[in-house]
Amino acid sequence: MKIGLYSITYLGMWYRGEALTLPEMIEKAAEFGYDGIEIDGKRPHGNPLDWPTGRCRDLAGLARDRGVPIYAVAANNDFSNPVPEVREAQICYLRELIRMTADMGAPTLRVFLAWWGVTRHPQLATYDIAEGYWPIVHEKFSHDEIWGWCREALVECSRYAAEAGVTLCLQNHKPLIKDHTDVLKMVREVDSPHLKVCLDAPLMPDRSGPAIDAAAREVGDLQVLTHFGGEFERRADGSIHGFERNDGVVGEDTERYYRDFARSMNAIGYDGYIGYELCHQLPVVDGRTVGIEYAHENARLAAEFMRNLIEAESAVGSGVAR
Repeated sequence: MKIGLYSITYLGMWYRGEALTLPEMIEKAAEFGYDGIEIDGKRPHGNPLDWPTGRCRDLAGLARDRGVPIYAVAANNDFSNPVPEVREAQICYLRELIRMTADMGAPTLRVFLAWWGVTRHPQLATYDIAEGYWPIVHEKFSHDEIWGWCREALVECSRYAAEAGVTLCLQNHKPLIKDHTDVLKMVREVDSPHLKVCLDAPLMPDRSGPAIDAAAREVGDLQVLTHFGGEFERRADGSIHGFERNDGVVGEDTERYYRDFARSMNAIGYDGYIGYELCHQLPVVDGRTVGIEYAHENARLAAEFMRNLIEAESAVGSGVAR
């Protein structure tokens, strides 16, 4: 796998401070040793309203020149809304993102089925508000009805993707999708060569080694994109410790399941990108949320952590002793 940096890390939402511009983020990705970048499809980074074709091509050229090509764009779409006008607006949004993705020379656009969104309150981001009203909006409609709306939208958007030479990849992300079997079900129902899979280990409900291996083998060559997250710190012995943080509480260590995931991706021959994303509420120190320096340190350590892990698992897979 190649290691990418997803621009949501520097969107100015989770740390205290401003967003980096995309050219600034390209410089950070190159400095930290990433192989490419993924652009989040919303302001201030990748809203297609702000990216006419010429500007897209200029940015793509800058990224290539710095050795970190744009390998994907990420949509924050919601095809599940019961109001048809809202769904149609979301289809328009995705069609424009497909155009932007093609103009940037990226092969892949990550998509959701449903998405509750993020709010800023007042500056820093939170999932709580939008996540709370999503079930209220949908409570009068069956799962099958909501699923059907999403399928219709993806069928239409897959046609636009085919016209542009872009591949959509459906992520195993809540709230409508529960696990990779839901992703595969939708991909099969849409039945387009321009809709594939983005299986992410952190989003899996069962992250045991056997479950990860089974999911990877079921997805197989449909896998075209993946992500990793969490926070990182360097230990006294020089090793890097990765861990999750949920609602401000430090949780599970990530090394075990990322190692299992890298091994499983190696087994199915996946050699695309795994992108780092820092997209959750961060620590509060002395009454203030940490600043952009915290994002820099995590992005730097994440690249080193994942590269070491991938190289170790590749060596094991080829029979080379660590």
